[in-house]
Amino acid sequence: MRKLLNTLYITSESAYLSLQGETVCVEISGQKAGQIPLHTLENIVCFSYSGASPALMGECAKRGIVLSFFTPGGRFLCRTVGNSQGNVLLRKKQYRISDDETASCLIARNFILGKVYNCRWSVDRTARDHKMRVDTEKFEKTGRFLTQSMNRIKAEDNLDSLRGIEGEAATVYFGIFDDLILNQKEDFSFNGRNKRPPLDPVNAMLSFGYTMLANDCAGALEGVGLDSFVGFMHRDRPGRKSLALDLMEELRPLLVDRFVLTLINNRQIRPEHFQKAESGAVEFTDEGKKKFLTAWQEHKNEEIRHPYLDEKIKWGLVPHVQALLLARYLREDMDGYPPFLWK
Repeated sequence: MRKLLNTLYITSESAYLSLQGETVCVEISGQKAGQIPLHTLENIVCFSYSGASPALMGECAKRGIVLSFFTPGGRFLCRTVGNSQGNVLLRKKQYRISDDETASCLIARNFILGKVYNCRWSVDRTARDHKMRVDTEKFEKTGRFLTQSMNRIKAEDNLDSLRGIEGEAATVYFGIFDDLILNQKEDFSFNGRNKRPPLDPVNAMLSFGYTMLANDCAGALEGVGLDSFVGFMHRDRPGRKSLALDLMEELRPLLVDRFVLTLINNRQIRPEHFQKAESGAVEFTDEGKKKFLTAWQEHKNEEIRHPYLDEKIKWGLVPHVQALLLARYLREDMDGYPPFLWK
């Protein structure tokens, strides 16, 4: 099993990264702030305007360390990767299936089945653990709808129809999302999904978390030799990592949505951790971003038992395991792609 190494998050806007021997050196305003051995890292996520030296970018590509750049507000800019890994025959098979919408739908429906299943699990978990604090009838109605949606997904062989079912299920799921917020309701209400830009703290956290997850999924796919830009559910669009967006669908409710709810309900994130930009967008403060990323890394290091493999792994390795299972399916080593169905 692949070992989960550390992720280095650079949140200072004035930080500059350079290569010193076999370490990454962090300088802030010309002053050395830290030095970390490269062999301990698998990702470097940088929210700095200053960027990194070409020597560091080249060494990261050589070692397979994913170096990603974001604006201080969390908008993805670019990432550096080395030579493509894996068998070229695997990628050619991926391209052929992507060009066939019927074959693509067979894979895409498992991604969406996993997503809707995990959405229902999240709703059922809250209803079970907090039955005295929620509208039980409303939760049961939502659960029934999501179960019906899963039955429709299993029988669907048309991508457009599949997208329609997924959209309906997402609308119903997010329609109850505010009820999953049990504490700090006066500051963290959810009145629907908005993302460009996010207009409230809950949407700001969801968007930020989805960006982090998409980055992890892209790295996982490239690590097994797949092309993260060529998807099955999400079709080709210049600059869009369509397969990474496909893979993250089944993981959104667990790795991001439940994580955000936990931060709010446990009061780890507070209203003072957000600020409003001139554009109207709600963004993290520097302190808020640090708290989110620290908790995110801790969450990724928590151990779980993978429901399909029945092996103990860390949450952060789930995208890598699912990417590996997808590659095995494309190589015809498996009869179907098994989505991550949390128990």
